[in-house]
Amino acid sequence: MSTTDVPRSAVPMPTLADVAQAAGVSLKTASRALNGEKNVAEATRSRVAGAADVLGFRLNPAASMLKRGISTTAVGMITGDLTNPFYSALAQGVEREVRGCGGHLTLASSDEDPQVERELVDELYARRVRGVVIASTCASHENLRLLVERGIAVVFVDRPPVGVDADAFVLDNHGGAFAATRHLLAAGHRRIAFVGDYGRLSTHQERRRGYEDALAVDGLEPVVRLGSHDVDSSRDAVLALLDGPDAPTALVAGNNRIAVGAVQAIAERGARTALVGFDDFELADVLGVTTVSHDPAEMGRLAARRLLCLDEAPSGERTVVLPTTIVARGSGERAPA
Repeated sequence: MSTTDVPRSAVPMPTLADVAQAAGVSLKTASRALNGEKNVAEATRSRVAGAADVLGFRLNPAASMLKRGISTTAVGMITGDLTNPFYSALAQGVEREVRGCGGHLTLASSDEDPQVERELVDELYARRVRGVVIASTCASHENLRLLVERGIAVVFVDRPPVGVDADAFVLDNHGGAFAATRHLLAAGHRRIAFVGDYGRLSTHQERRRGYEDALAVDGLEPVVRLGSHDVDSSRDAVLALLDGPDAPTALVAGNNRIAVGAVQAIAERGARTALVGFDDFELADVLGVTTVSHDPAEMGRLAARRLLCLDEAPSGERTVVLPTTIVARGSGERAPA
């Protein structure tokens, strides 16, 4: 029987050891190179990839996870509101990292309803997922302690844990809002309003505190409107501010949906009100909206890596605060009319 006559099933599949031998590296180095791990020289990575290609070797990511002690490849994620582009980008970062390790992501939205969130947590526990990435809308997270105690990893994103020990990746909400307010003050504004989301959310508590602390430096009084969770409610809140006595000359919008509603209200009234939004949003650059910017996809990626034990928390550090930056596009640089 010639080689071409050998049944395909009888031809042994190339192994990682075959790749390592062909590339002239150790088995560990070959594994690290094909898994995309750091601290592998590019020349070595290229040589290993070339050997794998010639031999027809394909890495099995699911098997790689099993070797690291991960018995299931399913990961759950609960977000606050999937209609918000912030959460879409966050989920994309998680999904790419999980898929890259051979896993799959189950995504659900609580719609900022604590009871719905609790039900989703119970459902994910029943499915015995590997872990849960969660942007929680609850004020306390003791209900998640059961997952942690039973070996299901939990990593918080956007909002920190309360009542349970868990890793978390959050934004510098206080610092970002402080910088946004000082940015408007530097443009000459003295009556600056803050329009925020639900007051119970830790993100908006911190953003409000940053705004108020920035005004306190100059002894100025805050003007706060909370409860604007979507574009329509934020538009109504900003219209009420603009139509009221002693209307603000500048606004800090607590998130991207609020910023969109503020843009609509300002345009509707033909006002020159300055605006800085927290979070980027689609067409912010085209509309010239100054924002407190960050990378939600990177937050998701980091959270997924921590969940899958691809990296470790520094000793004693469970919460990682990610930086924000002001991107000036025009709306936050307008001087008072």
